[in-house]
Amino acid sequence: MDLPWGSSSSNKFATTIGLITSNGPYHHNIMACEWTHHLSYSPGLVAVSLSPTKATVKNIQSSKEFGVNLCSTSQSILSSVSGGYSGRKYDKISALKELGFQFYQAKKTNTLMVKEASLNIECKLFNEITFGDHIMLIGEVLDATSNPEKQSLIYHNGKYWSMQEVIKPSQEERERIKNILEKHTKNNHKNLGD
Repeated sequence: MDLPWGSSSSNKFATTIGLITSNGPYHHNIMACEWTHHLSYSPGLVAVSLSPTKATVKNIQSSKEFGVNLCSTSQSILSSVSGGYSGRKYDKISALKELGFQFYQAKKTNTLMVKEASLNIECKLFNEITFGDHIMLIGEVLDATSNPEKQSLIYHNGKYWSMQEVIKPSQEERERIKNILEKHTKNNHKNLGD
C-alpha cells in the first residue's frame, strides 16, 4: 500500500523542516526537506530523504557534502521558496537574499549555511541508500551550531506550526505509574530490557 504525499494518512506525521544547502553542478542551492532525521550520536549522523530527481541530490552526489539547517519559526517564507521551486530552473539563493534572508560560508564544507536557523550542521556524505521512491543521503557531522533563541518550525497536516511544551507527568504520577508497572513485571523477562 502507498502513503501518497498530501494524503490524510501521510499528513499526520509532524516533522522539522531541513533547509538543505549544497553546491555542485547546480551551483549553490537550497531546498526544503520534510524528512530530515538525526540518526546517531556517535558518530553524529543526519539523514535527508529526497526524490532522486532533485538538483540537491545531484549536487550532494557530486560534492560529497551538504548543509542541514533546521528552519526556524521566523523562516516560513524561506521554507516555502526553498521547497516550492526547483534549483534546476531558479537561483533560489539569490532570490532569497533579495527577499532579505542571509547566508554564510560554512567552516568545513564548500556550502552556504542559513543564518537565523535553529540549528546549522555541516556534513560530509557518509552513505546513500535508496528506499522506495526516495534516496536517503546520510551525512556525518563535521560541525554543528545550535541557536538557542530560535525554535524549529514544524510541518504537519500541510501547514506550518510552532511547538508548545506539553508538561511531562509529575514525579508523583511517575511513581504511581512505576508502582503499577512493577505489579505487572514479567518474571522470565526481568533482565532483557525493552
